Amino acid sequence: MKETTRQLFARAVDAIEAADILLTNDKVDFAAGRAYYAMFYTAEALLNEKGFKFGKHGNVIGAYGQHFAKTGELDPKYHRWLLTSFDQRQIGDYAFDPNVEKKVVLQMISQAQEFLEPPKPI
Repeated sequence: MKETTRQLFARAVDAIEAADILLTNDKVDFAAGRAYYAMFYTAEALLNEKGFKFGKHGNVIGAYGQHFAKTGELDPKYHRWLLTSFDQRQIGDYAFDPNVEKKVVLQMISQAQEFLEPPKPI
């Protein structure tokens, strides 16, 4: 495994921990962002192992879909989760009156943890 990949996976673990801490302290909107970033870092790590590097979120999300979901190498649900969590992060970070639901963030954290587990082909 490449060193950059290891670092990205470590950041994903840290993001999950941060999401849990934020959620415990009723910072739901910010917890959504950390849960998204856990999935984002995981996607980046997987792409990095294939030699791909991107500078924008949309490029990472699109490349993950192209190289893992569409090929069937990994379950497409992870791509759907990444897309959905990106939308929730946008609401939490940028909406004038964000109101991300706690149950949604709990689900996002659970999905981020599953996404981070060793990849399993479908």
